[in-house]
Amino acid sequence: MSWVQVAAAQATPKAMTAVQVSASAFYVEGVSALGSSANRNFISNAAFVITSEGVVVIDALGSPALADELMQLIAQRTPLPVRWVVVTHYHADHIYGLQAFQAKGAQVLAHRAALAYLNSDTAQLRLQASRQEMAPWVNENTRLVPADRWIDGPTTLNLGGVELRIQPVGPAHTPEDLVIYMPSEKVLFAGDLVFRGRIPFVGQADSRSWIEALDRLLSFDAQVIVPGHGPLSQSAADDLRLTRDYLRYLRESMGRAARELEPFEAAYAATDWSRYENLPLFRVANRMNAYNTYLLMEREAP
Repeated sequence: MSWVQVAAAQATPKAMTAVQVSASAFYVEGVSALGSSANRNFISNAAFVITSEGVVVIDALGSPALADELMQLIAQRTPLPVRWVVVTHYHADHIYGLQAFQAKGAQVLAHRAALAYLNSDTAQLRLQASRQEMAPWVNENTRLVPADRWIDGPTTLNLGGVELRIQPVGPAHTPEDLVIYMPSEKVLFAGDLVFRGRIPFVGQADSRSWIEALDRLLSFDAQVIVPGHGPLSQSAADDLRLTRDYLRYLRESMGRAARELEPFEAAYAATDWSRYENLPLFRVANRMNAYNTYLLMEREAP
């Protein structure tokens, strides 16, 4: 039984649907949740651009089964093959589908800074955990896939007369963050620099550089933003500012506590989270985000 047949045979909380973004671009939206067997690790977004010479995909989703399903949606719109998959960053929910695209002949493009993670014990341990937590969608056949083309700086990908400007913006959410801008249709694929309508996952991010990167994105003449998580944005500046303001608030509140040697628990309890507490995943992610930021601000303190 193929992965697609397995997917059809099991109940899933959200069907994958391709939504048109512009004349040639589409995206699929994952659920606002932590990855699990129940949701197939379909917790992130992916996008694709159809050109006269083939398709460019942005991010590969969180399992080979999801990648197969995305390729079926693409095939409903064009008989042309996927030529490239551009990886915005090497987090599990964006890359476990890469092997399915590569098996169909697509080339993978990513920033060279991802090699450090790809070759780390952390990546292997994450994959081992995912095989248990997200079976059968992530299993012993799921593997980490390196890029066919590593880039170090701004790169332009031209396919079928469509220009995609690939801009490194890390270290931010990760060291290897890329954003992709399609100037002809004013669409910005922002990866996980933008979490729309939910609390971002901060993890070990360099939040100061992430804020600077968001300020840079505000200079793009984008009319539409496809975020790494959450619904399509047609209020680009507002959504960039929401993520930026959340990161700034974390740094201000936890930075003040760190400078004044206030214990984290007391600082967290005393912080006014009312602007963000009704966003999805607040209870799951906010305390962890705050704690990691508290530790970061301790290290940044003079």
